[in-house]
Amino acid sequence: MTSAVQTVHFVVPSDIDATPSGGNVYDRHVIDRLGIVGRVPAEHPVAGAWPHPSPADLDRLDQALAALPDRATVVVDGLIGSAAPAVLARHQRLRLILLMHMPLSTPEEAAALRSVSAVVTTSQWTRRLVSSWYAYRGDRVHVAEPGVDARPIHPGTAAGTQLICVAAVTPGKGQDILVDALATLTDLEWTLDCAGPLDRDPAYVDALRKQIDAAGLTDRIVLGGVRTRWNGDLLCLASRGETYGMVIGEALAQGMPVVAADVGGVPEALGRGGLLVPPDDPASFARAVRSWLTDPHVRADLRTAALARRSSLTGWDETVRRFAAAL
Repeated sequence: MTSAVQTVHFVVPSDIDATPSGGNVYDRHVIDRLGIVGRVPAEHPVAGAWPHPSPADLDRLDQALAALPDRATVVVDGLIGSAAPAVLARHQRLRLILLMHMPLSTPEEAAALRSVSAVVTTSQWTRRLVSSWYAYRGDRVHVAEPGVDARPIHPGTAAGTQLICVAAVTPGKGQDILVDALATLTDLEWTLDCAGPLDRDPAYVDALRKQIDAAGLTDRIVLGGVRTRWNGDLLCLASRGETYGMVIGEALAQGMPVVAADVGGVPEALGRGGLLVPPDDPASFARAVRSWLTDPHVRADLRTAALARRSSLTGWDETVRRFAAAL
């Protein structure tokens, strides 16, 4: 029988495999690969409107934790744990680890941190925020950056006109900024494929469609929904906030350059594999894309930079090793 010391319990949202998100993908990779470091994962999905739980959601979490053995190591996804400080406080007989994908920056999260033994973040940027915002002990905050699976190199087209944005279509991902930027580039050839869930914020999607129509770009910009496979010439990510930006690693793994907003942990993910522009700045984004589209030397340099960054990307097995070391 596997001992409690060898077993790592994971409390995760019940939609871990149904809802595409960076946090869910990260959780799944870590859980599925934990065996490479000699640990046995035990998964405990908890249904709820996390991180905005109802009393019934909190009761389900309480019951899940109550069923675990004393002194068990329990990793609680941050969407759940950061929103449930009172529940965590009732289970101090467990060794609780908070896996923080995106800080909520709430009083509840501050209280939750007082009940956990350690925090694992997915970027150095998040680690610094946890330490500074909450005055949380730095030696108890660990980083295990997302990995990326190896991918064949996608050479792209000579003119580089196939732009792609891979992200849920929500205000935080800034597709409206991209539309404003690209509306100033109608003198050039390009198309934009927005690949990502369309059901997270229907009002925003509707407003975005109207914005695209008003800009006369309906024949150039496609809101294509979730895609299991995607490629293009240039990844465009205008996010208003990112703790890391896993899609950046996925693009670079194909040798695809990136233009991204300089927010959160994006510089960590990008390295020198693309261009950073100021956030919420369509004009700067437009200048970066124009240089890509009009100057073959810029395209060649960025493709070389992306390939160089590709060679230094961390694989998921290394992520799991770092994660296990934090336990």
